[in-house]
Amino acid sequence: MTEERWEEIKGRIKDGFTILDERKEEFSDEPGTIETIEFDGPIGRMKLEYIVRPVVLSEKGFGSKRIGSDKSIQRQYSDSEFVRTLKAFTFNSGYDSWVEVEPGESFGG
Repeated sequence: MTEERWEEIKGRIKDGFTILDERKEEFSDEPGTIETIEFDGPIGRMKLEYIVRPVVLSEKGFGSKRIGSDKSIQRQYSDSEFVRTLKAFTFNSGYDSWVEVEPGESFGG
C-alpha cells in the first residue's frame, strides 16, 4: 500500500459514502501513525485503518533475573523505510464491536 493509493481510496470513500469520523493519531509508545476513516458503506458501518510504522532495524532486551526487576526492549528504527498496512473493519451491532475483514473475504458473502 502506497501513500498515493491510500489517498485515492480515501477520495473514493468521501465521494461515494457518508463520512462518520476521520482522524489521524500518533502512537504513544512507538513511532508511527494511524489514520482512521469511518463511513456508511455498502454493507453498513465500516472503518479503514491506514497504519504507517518505521522498519525495526534492531532490538535489544535489557533486564535481570532478580524478582521484581524491570525488563525493557530497546528498538532502533529506520529513518527512511516504512511499513504501511491497511485494515478494514465492519461494525457488528449485535456485539457493539468492530470485526476485522480478512483479506480475500467477500463483502456481504
